[in-house]
Amino acid sequence: MLYSGIDLHKRTVAIHTLDEAGTVVRQADLPTERAVITAYFATLPGPHQAVVECTGMWYWLRDLLVPLGIDLRLGHAKYLKAISYAKVKTDAVDAATLAQLLRVQLVPEAHMISDAHREIRDVLRARLLLVGRTLRCQRSIGALLEKYNVTTPAQLPDLPRLQADLHAAQGTLLKTHVRRLEHELRDRVLATPAAQRLVWVPGIGKMVAYTLLLEIDDIHRFPSVRHFHSYCRLVPGSANSGGKTKHKRSRDGNRYLKMAFHFAAIRAIQYVPEIRAEFQRLQRRKGKPIARALIAKELATIVYAMLTKETAFNGHFRGHHLTRTKRCTWPRLASPPGITDASEAPPH
Repeated sequence: MLYSGIDLHKRTVAIHTLDEAGTVVRQADLPTERAVITAYFATLPGPHQAVVECTGMWYWLRDLLVPLGIDLRLGHAKYLKAISYAKVKTDAVDAATLAQLLRVQLVPEAHMISDAHREIRDVLRARLLLVGRTLRCQRSIGALLEKYNVTTPAQLPDLPRLQADLHAAQGTLLKTHVRRLEHELRDRVLATPAAQRLVWVPGIGKMVAYTLLLEIDDIHRFPSVRHFHSYCRLVPGSANSGGKTKHKRSRDGNRYLKMAFHFAAIRAIQYVPEIRAEFQRLQRRKGKPIARALIAKELATIVYAMLTKETAFNGHFRGHHLTRTKRCTWPRLASPPGITDASEAPPH
């Protein structure tokens, strides 16, 4: 077995290859050209594992190396820095360190999304970016109205009114782009059985269901619901030392799943009486932010159970039977997939 560490950059790539004994077989600094990289690995026949650090450029490298029979792993950038600090840091040193860690099976791996979901997930994230830009346009118009203490853009002076008109035009264009992306995603994701089940859950609509499925990718990579909560950033980190226990915010995990579950929690609180009552009870004890986070965490628990067991939503939330559920006209299918008896369908 051969082990290669790959330090990938925009224009160059450093590759360091070891055998099972740790002896250097080959190392090179190459341009990021497919033919050159293919030629490098063609000179090293036999079983081969490789690792590349998780950056935004690994897609094409996976598409190039996997058909060649190379087992490519994705190293977690943050954790790699924690265990491989070096005073001298160069591309060659990074590649050699990756190869050594791979040889002794100490590479902290990041999840490599499946090829089928990769492009769709990126389009969904692009949609979220456009939505954020749309909101910034609205806030800019609101800031102008506040600055001049008026209620409509027509009341602004000439130049500020021009600014407001440009922000409004940009917001309209961005909304058109968002709708176009949603139209492209609709037929690709909503027809799947998992998506049809998820949209029955309170607060989860089409776009949230898209986000959950594409960001999770494979629910079975989480051994327990606690691991899933942690990945979704729905539980705090801890800083325990000297007998003192403290909670802290952590950015480890998937921020898109956190946003999706918090958005679903807000919608569920708005429209479902039992969930709203549970939120109000928690709010009196723990405050609004923590209460909302607990509602989001419970929704994540429901989603985890539905995806792992491939079952439909049972119409319950934290032991409460929900009196208000979605109509049979939503989602598009008459009932969630897997339900053969109409009596098993969620109440509506």
